[in-house]
Amino acid sequence: MSFTTQADAAKKGIWTPQMEEVFCAEGIGKEDLIKGIAAGEIVVPANRNHKNLKARGIGRGLKTKINVNLGVSEDVCDRDMEMRKVELALKYDADAIMDLSTFGDTQAFRRQLVEKVPVMLGTVPMYDAVARYGKNIAAMTKDDLFRVVEMHCEDGIDFLTIHAGLNLTAAERVDRNPRQTGIVSRGGSILYEWMKRNGKENPFYEEFDRLLEICARYDVTLSLGDGLRPGSLKDATDAPQVTELVILGELTKAAREQNVQVMIEGPGHMALNEIAANMLIEKRLCHGAPFYVLGPLVTDIAPGYDHITAAIGGAVAAAAGADFLCYVTPAEHLRLPDEDDVKEGIMASKIAAHAADIAKNVPGAVERDHEMGHARGRLDWPKMLDCALDKEKAVAYRRSSMPHEEHVCTMCGDLCPMKRSKEFL
Repeated sequence: MSFTTQADAAKKGIWTPQMEEVFCAEGIGKEDLIKGIAAGEIVVPANRNHKNLKARGIGRGLKTKINVNLGVSEDVCDRDMEMRKVELALKYDADAIMDLSTFGDTQAFRRQLVEKVPVMLGTVPMYDAVARYGKNIAAMTKDDLFRVVEMHCEDGIDFLTIHAGLNLTAAERVDRNPRQTGIVSRGGSILYEWMKRNGKENPFYEEFDRLLEICARYDVTLSLGDGLRPGSLKDATDAPQVTELVILGELTKAAREQNVQVMIEGPGHMALNEIAANMLIEKRLCHGAPFYVLGPLVTDIAPGYDHITAAIGGAVAAAAGADFLCYVTPAEHLRLPDEDDVKEGIMASKIAAHAADIAKNVPGAVERDHEMGHARGRLDWPKMLDCALDKEKAVAYRRSSMPHEEHVCTMCGDLCPMKRSKEFL
């Protein structure tokens, strides 16, 4: 029996090699996995042209996944540095990498990634359209935009961020509801400008079936972008954001009818007490589709530390139902991140995802914590260091300040409570 996409295969009861890879990496049962994919509550981004991909799943009942953004800009165009960031992402077990390059020969870099990287790859074709056709946004035609989308699919990209929900109706909500930070999505702002200058509907919304046909041909997952995500706490959960989300829910149903896998992108900046409600709203309005969030950043005043603000929000979001976290680095809002920033962002996001998986009782999530607790109780330093998410950093800290007595640390020394209570407990 033949199939077109992972969703089509699941609906037909066909167990694919990609499903087997997801099954082996997760604690979910085979029946639950294939049902989740068939229902659209789990996606397996796996472009058939990405030959060395080791597939991973995103969605209900699975481990929370993390994504690493990278890519060159006009001001900082160092592809060697971006490849070193790729190596860091793989070293620290990121689940996905998005190339957000906006300058130069983007296709050569994208093809290099597809050839070398075994994890899910994502892009935003709208960025590439600007890089390819120049900065005269209004002059781009519908065919120009769809040509770039197909190019990314043909090159082997597994999921595409497309801001199809920012249509004229959503744009009108922006015009009628002034925002503190306006439109902070690059792709969203480009499409908004295109619509305003041309007086026309968003091509990706108007010809959504055309987009679906391209994605189905390559089995590319649509990551429906939140072009109107809030860029400040003041703008969170406002009319433009919610209007776009309603439209994304309608597009989700249309995509599923064509067996195209879909996930939904979400906020942005948002107060801590609003996050759980937003996760519920997304799941309801978008029919249980996997939710991919940037942060959310829970305060606006921590530039230089936004990997922390995002990790706080990400943990709450994932515990409340988000499935996929986009990492945020300390350089957010300030500059293109360097390699150190990338590592800090990855680790903060991994901590948030792991904490959420424990809260959601994801099978296997808490076992490593129990191993760490047991090792700490026995003052078993080799085991403690092995259990650390970042063993290199833990070892470096340990070696930088060694105690006189090897079984304790220099914080408590001989007054170590576990050492002193051991003989009585």
